[in-house]
Amino acid sequence: MDRRIRILKRILIGALGSMTVFFIYVNVAGQSGRWQPPPHKNVFSPSSSPSAEAQWKDPGPYHVAYPRNYKFIMDDTPTCKSTTPFLILMVPVAPHDRASRDAIRKTWGSDKEIQGKLVETIFIVGLPGGADAELQQVRLRKENQEHHDLIQSNFQDSYRNLTIKTMVMLEWLVKHCTQSSFFIKIDSDMFLNVPNLVKLLLDPNTAQENYMTGLVWWHSPILRNPFNKFYMPRYVIAEPEYPPYPLGMAYVVSLDLPKKILSVSPQIKPIYIEDAYLGMCLKQLGISPTDPPDQNMFIVTPVHPLSSCSLSRVIAVMTTSIPQMTEYWWRSKHAQC
Repeated sequence: MDRRIRILKRILIGALGSMTVFFIYVNVAGQSGRWQPPPHKNVFSPSSSPSAEAQWKDPGPYHVAYPRNYKFIMDDTPTCKSTTPFLILMVPVAPHDRASRDAIRKTWGSDKEIQGKLVETIFIVGLPGGADAELQQVRLRKENQEHHDLIQSNFQDSYRNLTIKTMVMLEWLVKHCTQSSFFIKIDSDMFLNVPNLVKLLLDPNTAQENYMTGLVWWHSPILRNPFNKFYMPRYVIAEPEYPPYPLGMAYVVSLDLPKKILSVSPQIKPIYIEDAYLGMCLKQLGISPTDPPDQNMFIVTPVHPLSSCSLSRVIAVMTTSIPQMTEYWWRSKHAQC
């Protein structure tokens, strides 16, 4: 009987210990999205060596596996290496979406000089997935041999990894484009009126530093409905609203900001909503995004077709198809109110 009692005591003590560890873990996980790296350990640096790479852990459903020491495996573009563009058009695009890249190359991505300012276009991709991933990679390399405008990093390209894609894009800009003035991150399903954008950036009222603009959401609520696509539980972010940020469809940034954003990113555990995460980084920096002079410059839910007057004023607008984007580009050349 005594032996049985001793065994039961040991089992009880073990169970209590396991429960204690579990509740400590839940308590830690239940804190807000703010994250501090372990002391004396450089979790992320754009120039860190492979040996300094942080050990990968499953980020869970609301975060992404970043900071990490991702590598560029395709990067032979002359942009910012043998050229110094005033404005860089950065287009994150799915590896398989050759059609969108070709359409952009023939339309707004073909505008190379506006008002005497050099403009260049770069497409950024991650690793292709699916059963034909190897074939996609072969096609990407062949495409880049033709155009030399692709940069590719070794993260898995997916919708849930857009934050990684954005941060890797910032790394590339910090490494190569310190002499340039601005970049715009713009999705591949957008029409971009490059002359209107350059006109905005050359305006004396446009800040040259700490500048980020687009369609700014000032009081974006954090959605708590678990059935919503952008659901975010309170244990990840406790605040009721995200800090202000420009919608990810298109935002313009002065090229002093990428380095600053990267400098604070290790302090904030990255969520999968990439534009909201940039807003969190801006808040940490004490920097606010800027509304454009006219809200009609950036349109996320347009009423198609756009009028000639709208096309004469717009900078970036979401489109429904490649033919529509192409049509807007042609019409914008002669559009007026």
